Amino acid sequence: MAPSKAASPQGPVKAYHNRDFVDGVSARPLRMLAEYLEPFERFEARSISDTILFFGSARIVSAEAAHAELEAVQAAGGDTTVAERRVAMAQYYEATRELAHRLTLWSKGLKDSQRRFVICSGGGPGIMEAANRGASEAKGINIGLGISLPFEESINSYITHDLSFEFHYFYMRKFWFLYLAKAMVIMPGGFGTLDELFECLTLLQTKKIRKHLPIVLFGSAFWNEVVNLEAMAKFGTISEDDLSLIHRTDSIDDAYHYITEQLADYALRHPGAYL
Repeated sequence: MAPSKAASPQGPVKAYHNRDFVDGVSARPLRMLAEYLEPFERFEARSISDTILFFGSARIVSAEAAHAELEAVQAAGGDTTVAERRVAMAQYYEATRELAHRLTLWSKGLKDSQRRFVICSGGGPGIMEAANRGASEAKGINIGLGISLPFEESINSYITHDLSFEFHYFYMRKFWFLYLAKAMVIMPGGFGTLDELFECLTLLQTKKIRKHLPIVLFGSAFWNEVVNLEAMAKFGTISEDDLSLIHRTDSIDDAYHYITEQLADYALRHPGAYL
């Protein structure tokens, strides 16, 4: 390992200004800690202690964008299979946008101004963008916990400026997802969405998360084919009671009423209950 450049023509460099050191292996614990302390400071400044978390695919686009893509393919005389699928999946973008909008208005209408159930997403495109967009259109602050990836846009434009984050470590990002969350909405998604869903279910099942955390699984046509939790209960790898950790729905109204009722019954009665 090459020695770090600890000095310059102007004299010695303080350790925390030494980029070779800070970016190196030895300082990894400092970088991890920074991804805890810096978000903590920003959330404290905004008095944010409650979020409603949205997960879902980064690949699902708005209805407007999907229809424009389909029209372009049709005009070019191409195969419309993929474009038609994107039009069908766009319903989840629009459902996310509307649900985030309604939940933000509900939150803003609460009598206790210090308890704001702020919409939070992974900060990227697709379902994440839709959640931030819906909250922004309701004139509510919203959070984007982004992650640096080589193949995805980093941050969407609807996130409140000082609540936009980009993490390097997935586990620090996951910590901030769940530490503040008081409810979760899971839209159709890929590996990342499934990872977040099953990690949260594991933490609830093992009581590592002790707070009440309602989870809405939205989109029966997708989830019934992709995930068969009932089969896991049938084979005895989970209990029947574990199935109650999830509320399944295809209705924006049902999702809205379920989440707001759950938050009113639990989170509003027990402020400050984290992990």
